[in-house]
Amino acid sequence: MKILYTLLIVLWTSTTFSQNFDRELTSISEAEAKAAMRRMSQNYSRNMNTGNYDIKYHRLEFDIDPSQASISGQVTTYFEAKENLSQVTFELTDNMIVSEVLQRGSSLSFSQNADDEVVITLPQTQNLGVLDSLTISYSGNPISSGFGSFAQTTHSGDPIIWTLSEPYGAKGWWPCKQDLIDKIDSIDVYLTTPTLNPSNEEYIAVSNGVELSQIIDGDSKTTRYKHRYPIPAYLVAIAVTNYEVYSHTVPNNGNPFEIVNYVYPENLASAQASTPVTVDIMNLFSNLFEEYPYANEKYGHAQFGWGGGMEHTTVSFMGGFSRGLIAHELAHQWFGNKITCGSWKDIWLNEGFATYLSGLVIEDFDGNGAFRNWKEQRISSITSSPSGAVYLSDADTTSVNRIFSSRLSYNKGAMVLHMLRKKIGDAQFYQGMQDYLATPELAFAYAKTPDYQTKMEAASGEDLTEFFNDWVYNQGYPSYTIDVSPASGNQVLIQINQTQSDASVDFFEAPVPIRLVGTGGENLDLVLNNSFDGETFLETVNFEVSNVLFDPEFDIISKNNNITLSISDYELDQALIIYPNPTESYITIQKPEKVTISNVEVYNTLGQKVLSLDSPSIIMVDTLSDGLYFLKLYTNKGVIVKRVVKE
Repeated sequence: MKILYTLLIVLWTSTTFSQNFDRELTSISEAEAKAAMRRMSQNYSRNMNTGNYDIKYHRLEFDIDPSQASISGQVTTYFEAKENLSQVTFELTDNMIVSEVLQRGSSLSFSQNADDEVVITLPQTQNLGVLDSLTISYSGNPISSGFGSFAQTTHSGDPIIWTLSEPYGAKGWWPCKQDLIDKIDSIDVYLTTPTLNPSNEEYIAVSNGVELSQIIDGDSKTTRYKHRYPIPAYLVAIAVTNYEVYSHTVPNNGNPFEIVNYVYPENLASAQASTPVTVDIMNLFSNLFEEYPYANEKYGHAQFGWGGGMEHTTVSFMGGFSRGLIAHELAHQWFGNKITCGSWKDIWLNEGFATYLSGLVIEDFDGNGAFRNWKEQRISSITSSPSGAVYLSDADTTSVNRIFSSRLSYNKGAMVLHMLRKKIGDAQFYQGMQDYLATPELAFAYAKTPDYQTKMEAASGEDLTEFFNDWVYNQGYPSYTIDVSPASGNQVLIQINQTQSDASVDFFEAPVPIRLVGTGGENLDLVLNNSFDGETFLETVNFEVSNVLFDPEFDIISKNNNITLSISDYELDQALIIYPNPTESYITIQKPEKVTISNVEVYNTLGQKVLSLDSPSIIMVDTLSDGLYFLKLYTNKGVIVKRVVKE
């Protein structure tokens, strides 16, 4: 008696843990998106008028009062000419007022325009390769619209100011150059604030790098921070409120450094209970990849007003202190901060990587079951729409929702990394990631997707062009139909057919995971390297197969997959006779009168279909090369597979 099973792989409801992480990831991407919304609504892109000089250093001197929605200050910039300069342009929104530009004590002519530019006329030509400096004094209300990259608000009635400039918001509160491929080599930040808040509690100022000093002068205090690593403008950040401050120490193989936490007083107890895990996550990432890149300065958390977080270099701004958020923002210190995406089209090099590293925390801390649930939820998000690429188009970079798409930049980017890991193996994957971080041309600079591909190809010894074309540059995902039939002896024939959700990919070449389940509970996990539609695989199985599972560990992006398991009885197998076998030129099929054959397919041992015939009784094989072949006979009683030798 024949039994035919049709199994529909359905994405089931995940655990509460994964649901919570999904909500958290959505809040992360939404917070990062909202921070840029106002600037992006103007279809902002990289300013082409700032490309003729290279930023070397900023001294940022800011006067701020957390109870006032304004800023004033001086920004001193050292820059090197990339061509002969008579003018130099900085970016600053036109509601901010520049009062003076000085160069070595002399005032320079300047103008501000509606394109958010400060155009400065130099007193004499600055020749190619020459380093010079100038100081811009300015003031204004960066949040005059009530929404933007500089926020003045309260927590439990206490004033706070904080910034979040990704992707194009730095110019909203200080004169800068917002170019991802021109990092600032070094910064000093001086934050002058009132000493006390209205409740007579001390104001604490936070910025990038290591705190050098706090100098009190009457009712004001100036806090200085030093950061001596290259940093893009969008990662420069400040925050001031009545923070409580406490630290954790990372041993770092005998070279300890501090994780400094700046939290609201009303959240101190809960934060102190939540943040110690940062040390464990830091140790995991350091072991998998490399030492924390900014160990000479600090890592820190500063609480702020969004529900998600922002990975400012050396100090992540945090809306809360859940483990997933801590992991995501810490991961950015390697992927996004040490190596920054070279364009917003490559944002997955920041967000996809940080999302995957947060998944690695789940894998390491919680085990494979929780990690499987996490991957399942990524796949569910990715396949909720049939199109969309990880890599952005030029037009995409003017849409904040597209840059910070949780489905594509975060989830699909993360699962592409996981599929790459499964494709090339753990040792090669982590070696490639380490090599990527250690490459002198990329480290503390920027990378684009081809840079990452090159490193992973070198580590794996594989050409990954097809993989990156399918999964990064083009759109969609595959759906599979898996047909499993018994062959002679203890072998099964597995046929894989595929459709694609988007026409940009004609076929997803991928390792396809299959689990064969036996009647006695036996399991056999197979990974079939599927390279074309209709490919077949002959596999040896030492037990009777009762069930087949597609991708049981959720290692591949796919949806609506079907499995057909055909188990034919002994009588039907014996009733169908093929002869002669071996044969030189033809095969005759002998069958009972009540059995009809609708189709016969002939496969070679590579799984390639070499013949397909409708209702044949004789099959000519004289044109085939000598060797072993498999005949797959589709009958009204079931599917039978026969072996035949061509001589």
